[in-house]
Amino acid sequence: MTATPSPPSADRFRAVVFDLDGTLVDSEARSHASWRHVFETLGIPPDDALIRSFVGRRGIDVHGLLKDRLPEHDPGQLMAASSAHFHAPHHPPLGPLRGAVELVRLIGGTGIPLGLVTSAGRRYAERTLTQLGVHSLFSVVVTAEDVTVGKPDPEGYRAACRALDVAPACCVVFEDAPAGVAAAKAAGTYCVAVATTHAAGDLAAADVVVPDLTAVSWPLPSN
Repeated sequence: MTATPSPPSADRFRAVVFDLDGTLVDSEARSHASWRHVFETLGIPPDDALIRSFVGRRGIDVHGLLKDRLPEHDPGQLMAASSAHFHAPHHPPLGPLRGAVELVRLIGGTGIPLGLVTSAGRRYAERTLTQLGVHSLFSVVVTAEDVTVGKPDPEGYRAACRALDVAPACCVVFEDAPAGVAAAKAAGTYCVAVATTHAAGDLAAADVVVPDLTAVSWPLPSN
C-alpha cells in the first residue's frame, strides 16, 4: 500500500527532487516535433496521443510502446531517427523553463539537498544540468541506466530518497508528466506537478498542480 503524505508544514521537507525534461528544461516541444517529423517522413499518420505517452518514460519503455502500436516498423530505427532529429546541430541549445533555474538556486541556497530523477540517459542529463548552470547543486542524479523499471514505477524516486538519506514523506518531487507523478506518489513523496507539457487535469494525482515553477515559493506554504 502506498503511503499518502500529509499536508506539508514549513519544516517538514528535508530534500527536493526534480524531474528534468519538461520540468527544468524546455525540451518536450522539440521531442514532440522530432517524433512528428519521423512519422511524417515515413508516411505514418502522426499520432499525437501516442507521442504524448512517451513523455517521462525511458527509451526502452518507448521502444515497447512503439512495438505494440506500430508493429510493422522497427522501433529501434524509429527511435534512432527521432534522436538524430532532436540532437541535430541546427537546433539551438535547450533552455530552462520559466522559473526553473531560479527555484533550483533558491532551494539549493538554503542547504536543502537536491536530487534529479530522469528517464533520460546520464550523458544527456549531466550535460543538460551543466548547460543550465545548476549541475553543482545536485548531489544525486538518477538516470535511466540506474533503474530496472522506469516511471511510472517508483524505483527511481525511492533510489533518490535513499541516496539523499531522507524518508520519502520528507521529500518534495517536481514533475510534469502523468508517468512521473504516478512514480512520485507511489514512492510516498509529496508531489508538485507543473502543467508545462500536460493539462492540469492530467496531473490531478499530484498534491499540487501549478502552471510553471514561477508559481512555486520556498519553503512551500503550509496548508
